[in-house]
This record gives sequence, C-alpha cells and structure tokens, in this order.
Amino acid sequence: MQKILTLPGSFVVGANYWASHAGTAMWREWRPDVVERDFRILSEAGLQVLRVFPLWSDFQPITQLYGGMGDRVEIRHGEESLPETEAGRAGVSTAMMRRFAEFTQLAARYDLKLIVGLLTGWMSGRLFVPPALEGRNVLTDPVALLWETRFVQYFTRQFKTDPAIAAWDLGNECNCMARVPGHEAAWAWTAAIVNAIRAVDPDRPIVSGMHSLTPTGEWRMQDQGELTDVLTTHPYPVFTPHCNQDPVNTLRTQLHATAESLFYADLGGKPCFAEELGTLGPMVASETIAADFIRAGLFSLWAHDLRGLLWWCASDQTELTDAPYDWYAMERELGLLRTDGTPKPVLAEFGKFRAFVDGLPQPLPPRVKEAVCILSADQDQWGVAYSTFVLAKQAGFDLEFQYEAQPLKEADFYLLPCISWHRVIHRRRYMELMARVAEGATLYISYAGGFLSHFEALTGLRVLTRAKRTGICTTRFSALDGAPQFSMTGEYRFTLDPVRAEVLGTEADGNPAFTVAPYGKGRVYFLGFPLEMTLTTTPGAFHTPEAQPFWKIYRHMAQPFTQARVIVKHHPMLGVTEHLLDERRRVVVVINYSPAPVETTLDLSPGWTVSAVWYGVTGPDRANSVAIALPPNDASVIVVENRTEL
Repeated sequence: MQKILTLPGSFVVGANYWASHAGTAMWREWRPDVVERDFRILSEAGLQVLRVFPLWSDFQPITQLYGGMGDRVEIRHGEESLPETEAGRAGVSTAMMRRFAEFTQLAARYDLKLIVGLLTGWMSGRLFVPPALEGRNVLTDPVALLWETRFVQYFTRQFKTDPAIAAWDLGNECNCMARVPGHEAAWAWTAAIVNAIRAVDPDRPIVSGMHSLTPTGEWRMQDQGELTDVLTTHPYPVFTPHCNQDPVNTLRTQLHATAESLFYADLGGKPCFAEELGTLGPMVASETIAADFIRAGLFSLWAHDLRGLLWWCASDQTELTDAPYDWYAMERELGLLRTDGTPKPVLAEFGKFRAFVDGLPQPLPPRVKEAVCILSADQDQWGVAYSTFVLAKQAGFDLEFQYEAQPLKEADFYLLPCISWHRVIHRRRYMELMARVAEGATLYISYAGGFLSHFEALTGLRVLTRAKRTGICTTRFSALDGAPQFSMTGEYRFTLDPVRAEVLGTEADGNPAFTVAPYGKGRVYFLGFPLEMTLTTTPGAFHTPEAQPFWKIYRHMAQPFTQARVIVKHHPMLGVTEHLLDERRRVVVVINYSPAPVETTLDLSPGWTVSAVWYGVTGPDRANSVAIALPPNDASVIVVENRTEL
C-alpha cells in the first residue's frame, strides 16, 4: 500500500521553517519563545505542516583528529571524546536533541505537523556538513555513509513515537551536497538512507526532498519513486529550466508547479507535492502579485491530485549576517512573515484555501484524463513536457506523462512530441504503440529531427528529402477553424509526399506541414515542426497579444476525446478539470490562469445542470450552458448533475 502524508485532508498547506530570529543558526541560538511566537502566527493563519531542518553540522558536530603523516586517529566532539552512550556512538549532540524535542512539543501545542529533513547538509547555497566530513564526498565516501547512517538511525529512533512528526524527509536537496559518478551511485545513497530510516520506523512515509530530477540523469524520478514514498518538486520559476521567462501571474508560469509535479509523479510512480515554492522575493513579483500567484497555484495543484504546497519560507531574513544570508540577496525576503512578524498577503491565501478544503463535503476525486504524453530519450524531456501540458490545458483536455522505456499506459490518444535524433523510443515499445493505434487509438507526432522506423506505413507520408531549415516558415492550417496562418520554425525540414495522408496544413510552397492518416482502426497526426520545444524556449509564447493560438492544433486532434466531457470551455487562459463523484455527478474545477478577469460561457452537455457551487460565483444555467465570471488568478468549483432519466 502506498504511504502518503499522514495529515488531515487530501491536500496540505504549509511552509519551510527556520526560526525568524536566526535562520540556519536557530539551533545554536535557541530561542523557544521566538519559535512559539512563529508557530502561533502560522497556525492561526491556517498552516497545517512545516518542513523543518535539524542542521547536520549542529546535530552531529563530529571532528576528525589526526596523528603523524596525516593518519586518522579519532572522531571527537571538538576536543571531547565521544560519550560511551548511544548518542555518543552516533556522534550526536544531546543538547541539540533536547532542543528538537522541545521544538516538537511546541509544534504539537499549535497543531502543526512536521516533515523532518534529516540530512540537512545543504541549505540556501551553503554546505553544512560536520567538520569530520568536510572535503569528503558525502554521497559516496564510506566514512561519510557510516556516520550518516548512524545519525539517521539515532535521530529516527529518538522521535519515532513523536505525534508531531508526519514524515521523514531524506534532507534538503541532498543531490546538491556532492557530485555522483552516475545514477547507480545516487540510487545506492538513497537506498542506504531510506533503509536506515525504515529499519527503525517502518510506518511513517519517507519524502524524497530532492529537486532537479530527470528521467535520464544522475538523479532520476524513477529511482526516487522506487525507493521513497512521496516525491517532491521545488518549482521556483527563476531556477527551473525554461520557466524564468514570463510574469508569475501568467499562464505558463502559473502552470509550472502543476506540470513539473505531474512530470515527477507520472514518471516516478508515486504521489508528489510542491515541497518548496515561492516567487523569490519582491524583485520578481510584488506582494499582491505573489498572493495572486499562489492562489491559482493552490487550486491548480489540488485539482491535479497533487498532495500539497509548502511556501519557502516562513519568515524574511533581512537582518541576518551569517552565510548564506550574507552571501545571497535572494535568500533574505522570501517569507510569509516580514521581519517584524507581520503577515504578507500570500499568507492569507493559504488560510483561505485551507478553509475552503476543510469545508468540502468530501475529498476531490482524481481528474479525468484523455491522453498520454510519451517523452523520448534524445530530447529535453522537461522542456517538451512543459509546453505539451500547457497546450493541452489550453485546448481543454488532460494528459499524463510517461517515459518511452516505461510500460505503455492505456489511452485512446497518445502524444509523441518533438521526436529528436536517433533514440526516440525502444523498438518493443514502438511496436506496442503501433499496435494500440491499429486497434483504434490516435497518435500525434511532432518532428524535431528524430528517426522512426516504419515512418511511411505509420504516417502515410513518404520522405523525399531532409535538409536544414533556413528561417521562419509561414504555414496555413486549412483544417482548423478560420484556417489560421502560423509562423513556425525548426532545425530540419522534410520534403514530403502524402501518399496516404490527408493534408491539414501546408508550408508556403505547398509542402505538407500537418497531416493525418489512417493506421488500422486508428489515426496518426504528423506535424513537421518541433512546436512544443519552440514554445518552451520562446518568451511570451502563450500569454502576450502576439501569441499565436497553437493550442487550436491540439483542440482539433482532441475533439473526439473531449466529447465525453460534461463541460466544454472556449477561453485559452482557463483550465478545466472534471472529477467523477458518481455516475450522475461531477465536480468541475475552472481556473483562470491569467492576470485579467475572465467572463465567459461554458458549454454543458445536454441534460446536465449546475447543482452546487463549492467556490466562486456562476450565473444561472442557460440552454446547455452556464455563465461564469472569474477574477484574476482565481477559480470556480462547481458540481454538475445529469438530471435526465438513465
């Protein structure tokens, strides 16, 4: 059975916590009165959970003493021998453990649950490893692994019955503490720490605590999903590739946390939540805009079955002089609370959302999904996934991700976007995909220079020549409403003969650009441009007045599959998810991902009507439609019911 966060409700809100007076120095400069004040403010504002950090160098302050020729002689606490106790054998400071025990008691007093980042040796741009381990690779060195295991097991053993602790986190972004020679080493380190925790506490969920995972790099979401119970994203727009482009209150940035968390959850096979998120201060967004950003983000993560959102971090740290605050201006103004303890507008949004979720008659069921997006080997998987997700959201359908080497998920609609170079998809998986299409599924392929066998048989297109493109191409999509003309670009161009394909769009010289062909009982669409990756790398590609409505391509392909939806939307800045309560009732979540108010009409399937409004305001039902007005970066949650006789 999968273990998830053992917290009230299906979606949790909270923050990453360092004490407001000291930041990372809080354990050395212990002030329980300040911690209690912080906890009271955060609890009263509606937060449920805090991610907290027993700083590794404080809690295991071991020093290596050396003899002649640099030989290692003894590990001590400074000049003091390690006590012949359980704590001493683990190199742990009993004074720090007493402080953490007081800390958990304060959390319980204010009904705050804790996710504990056990090996916090990296924080905000600085390493905090015990002196004895400085200069060692703490992810591969056997001496480091010995002391890490002892620390983790001792700490877990002391607090495994503490009711305030909801989950163990491996540590803060441990993949930043050192380099590893390959994904096997990352797997081995993760397995060692996970097994050390589970040997002592088999019941609590173990949270990954990692960011910057990929399907093919050293740190993989598949490996973290294999070993841990809950995956995590830290989806800061400034730090995540391809995300530092648009204002935080516009479509692409608003969808970032949702898209990346689904990317991790779908490929990793475990629940995921946004463990750290924030705008990174007033030079990115004002306090008011930050509140707008998080409001839409909360609804979006919740609607897509992601398990929570924790802000980084609880308090501003503008007055601290220790590193890393002395080093990095970005680390100083990230709080829910200002330095004087007053709340910022974003904190109120957490409280409002918590009250909304707590007031629901039941948890939100999983969303309806129409498609599977297959990500391939020789491509920027996150970049491709990101724009594919945004386009699908604009077009009015939902998808899930998988990596090409993973077992093929069942769907009626598959997307294979931006096929690149020679390792697109394993042959065995490709044969399985072709068989699914032959049985009736639809497949979409977009081209980024990649190679597929059986290309003509699958697409109905014969390649005459392949060459580098020389510039932007004007393309007319005759099959779309209004026959729009788009400017498109790509590295390579096929000259194509549509021997069996219907041409839906052409380049200026008549060369097929967008086609569809039958394959068995199914259909195969082909787009001769790397649409998704082009959009990913183009600032303003989704929200500006000049943005081209490429989502209409996706809407055209998805029409047979969205007909089963109860709600059809037309505005590209709205996202809609549907959630089945039972055979006759669905919850519909409509989110405005733009900074402008939206007044529009949603089409209702015949026989369906709005039976309840859980959040927001809707107009009266009309003939098979409902009027809706959404403030900027806000949502509406309605229940629709089929009142026709079955």
